[in-house]
Amino acid sequence: MSGIDGMGTERARCVLAPNPSPMTLDGTNTWVLREPGAERSIVVDPGPEHEEHLRRVAAQAGRVALVLLTHGHPDHAEGARRFAEFAAGNSHPVPIRALDPALRLGEEGLGEGDVVELDGLELRVMETPGHTHDSLCFWLPGDRAVLTGDTVLGYGTTVVDRLGDYLASLDRLRAMAEGTSVILPGHGPRLDDPVGALDHYLAHRRERLQQVEAAVAAGARTARDVVERVYADVDRSLWPAAEWAVQAQLDYLAERGVI
Repeated sequence: MSGIDGMGTERARCVLAPNPSPMTLDGTNTWVLREPGAERSIVVDPGPEHEEHLRRVAAQAGRVALVLLTHGHPDHAEGARRFAEFAAGNSHPVPIRALDPALRLGEEGLGEGDVVELDGLELRVMETPGHTHDSLCFWLPGDRAVLTGDTVLGYGTTVVDRLGDYLASLDRLRAMAEGTSVILPGHGPRLDDPVGALDHYLAHRRERLQQVEAAVAAGARTARDVVERVYADVDRSLWPAAEWAVQAQLDYLAERGVI
């Protein structure tokens, strides 16, 4: 396990899933949240359906009252129902709350402005679309920490579905960054300079937009054409993800009449 496993804050602890890849970095960060001195926990993003990982999460979490999902990608959500079953023991399965109704277990979902409370622990829910339509971030005021799922990663940048939504989500996180002590991402190490991290993300997106616009002006007509020009120095195994990101940028520029 890398140094990512076990990192966290007073109220949050990471259990790193053994699913490293170019897209998941070191693996998925499953977060166990518990108020100091409390017995019950909230688990955020149980991760893939990997039995050993899910049992490690259960051992770290103890009594689990609730599972929350930042979004529905399988590396975050695939193992949620299996985890909810055995974390419950002989009682009813642990509820799973998410923005997307298809991911829930139980009646209650999650949405903008919701406050989740457990034994003195408080989490505030923020809808931050862009990486996916159902992406959420969770503000943990007790630690002045924000759990960002795949909206902000510990290093590198994330794949984007709708760039306009994503930029608005980054702007929102940047507006609260000066009051934030740490970003707890869905992949990669914790970020102890939230302002710097968000400024880097926003600057990177602006730079990429300029590069895409220049590539179109130089004759690129498809997302693949742009990737071949702009991402020439990137490992070709990542080009399919880059092509997805470029298409989001082309759509964004077209919507604004830039191209």
